[in-house]
Amino acid sequence: MRTLKIIEHISLDGVIQHSGDDDDFPYSEWSVPYRTPAGRDAMLAAHGESFDLLLGRRTYDLWSDFWPKAPSSPMADRLNAATKFVATHRPESLEWGPFESLGPDIVEGVRRIKSDNGPDLVLSGSSTLTSTLLEHGLADEVLLVVYPVLLGTGKRFFAEGTPAQSFEFTGTKAMPSGVLLSTYTIAGPLTTG
Repeated sequence: MRTLKIIEHISLDGVIQHSGDDDDFPYSEWSVPYRTPAGRDAMLAAHGESFDLLLGRRTYDLWSDFWPKAPSSPMADRLNAATKFVATHRPESLEWGPFESLGPDIVEGVRRIKSDNGPDLVLSGSSTLTSTLLEHGLADEVLLVVYPVLLGTGKRFFAEGTPAQSFEFTGTKAMPSGVLLSTYTIAGPLTTG
């Protein structure tokens, strides 16, 4: 059975949006000044040598405009080689492959893929899909790549209405640029005192 890891690049105030293609987001590519060779190596290790991608349609479209044209690099090569499992109502328009639609029932599609043999799954971006995965207990691990910035506007990591949950902290790594990579596993429903 595959594990599903959510990897998100996130500001201190919870913003994961990186581009403003169609909604006037003023801080495109805000993470670029913090990119370092150490950060790149940490992200490569977090993804693993081989993985498949789970993507919402918008993230798939954004990435398919960039990664197939990117120069060869360990990350570009791994992303391009990965099977992209996409939540979409328009599977006939997918071109960046290898790819597969999750089908009309996203939850059942992810359950099916997780139960198959294959490399682990990585989800990045796709805030709506993230909330659905957490609501249905389909995510196994969350890696937050936290940048020392406040953005004040933009898409947040968790959509409004995401069920309350507890996470178990499993480790952190600090980059020289001030970026923190913190890993959590899903512990279950939120308990209060």
